[in-house]
Amino acid sequence: MFIWISLLFTAAASHAQTTLQYINNNVAYAQELMRENQIPASIILAVAIHESAAGTSKIAKNLNNHFGVKGKNTSKTIKSAYKGYGTVEDSYDHFIEVLQNRGAFNSLFDKYGADNYIGWAKGIQRGGYAHSKLWSAKVIALIEKYELFKYDKKPKQYLQAVLPGPKLR
Repeated sequence: MFIWISLLFTAAASHAQTTLQYINNNVAYAQELMRENQIPASIILAVAIHESAAGTSKIAKNLNNHFGVKGKNTSKTIKSAYKGYGTVEDSYDHFIEVLQNRGAFNSLFDKYGADNYIGWAKGIQRGGYAHSKLWSAKVIALIEKYELFKYDKKPKQYLQAVLPGPKLR
């Protein structure tokens, strides 16, 4: 029983470490895309983490597809209905293009800024990006679990919340 519990905790810690490594490897590019396109870096990262299992899925490893986009590929390694990309960055760029060029997502750019990850997640789901009714909740949960919101651009009038200090007796 102890060994099984130990393995369970080790697997969970390993997955969390993989996700943290994925964030560290991709945060700079997500922030660059945020600055250029006004899509929160937290959304870009969380969708990629969710859709690619933090870069560990077969389509991420073999096709550089980190957003679950379907399309043609020329892979001789795996047979898949998912699009293949030359690089991870190409996958990130195409995700931005999908959001910019599909009518269902166009209004999100005017409606939400680069700091409203909740609005973006729900808007992307409403636009038909994923069929799961829990998709946006899962993306938001990833943002909050890994504090991805700290990578987003804050509006000029943004005030950091002040947390109450410990009570003195």
